[in-house]
Amino acid sequence: MLENTKDMLEKAKNEKYAIPHFNINNLEWTRFILETCEEEKSPVILGVSEGAKKYMVGFSTVAEMVKAMIRELNITIPVALHLDHGSSVASCKEAIDAGFTSVMIDASKYSVEENIQMTKEVVHYAHDKHVTVEAEIGHVGGEEDGVADELAYAKVEDAVRLAKETGIDSLAPALGSVHGIYKGEPKLDFERMLKIKELTNLPLVLHGGSGIPDVLIQKSITCGICKLNINTDLQIVWAKSVRQFLNENQVVYDPRKIIKSGEQAMKNMIKEKIYLLRSNGKA
Repeated sequence: MLENTKDMLEKAKNEKYAIPHFNINNLEWTRFILETCEEEKSPVILGVSEGAKKYMVGFSTVAEMVKAMIRELNITIPVALHLDHGSSVASCKEAIDAGFTSVMIDASKYSVEENIQMTKEVVHYAHDKHVTVEAEIGHVGGEEDGVADELAYAKVEDAVRLAKETGIDSLAPALGSVHGIYKGEPKLDFERMLKIKELTNLPLVLHGGSGIPDVLIQKSITCGICKLNINTDLQIVWAKSVRQFLNENQVVYDPRKIIKSGEQAMKNMIKEKIYLLRSNGKA
């Protein structure tokens, strides 16, 4: 059964560990993630981008697939189905109506005032349906640059305003991470992260978790990060494994065998991330 992120993130915040957020891209990835998290008894947040939603037909298709898979695989761990980087109020509402239990409204490209206005509208709609809301402040670097722009780091006062004026359940402040593959070294602002944690008392979310050294992720958790978004790391190990399989088995054409050839590499990476995020043994 799906649940929202409220309890899992509050528990992580209180016990100082983080919940893995793995993006799903198809049926196989969803299964690999659920099976591994069930084996490790780790709660998990399944993230769906708007691009993945389009690829998998629509929010309702994704929601029904995930709910059926939880039943068929006898999944007992807490699982949340989350819209990752919802670009509009309408998109968030559509995901909620389809059965998503958590949404992110990413209005970070707008002014703080517009961000607050859009986020408040999503929170009002979501909370009436027991759905949790994540928001972003500042701007996390994109795949096109691979470098965090210090001018786009979240301002502490803006983060506090967004938290207090909207009633969000979690906050993703831009603090030096990027989506995709890094070009150079991550420059996470831990001092700012700690201030935002202390002043908002919200579970904080770190986007662009792939490629950040383990020691920096662990330090982030001590500074308030309760949810780590991971996608590129899984894509890289899966693709590498599939390429090797195809090079060694050039007569294979069954798509099930091809996709499944990346399963073990992907599951190994999922386990690595779970162990990292619960390194204090409490998750």
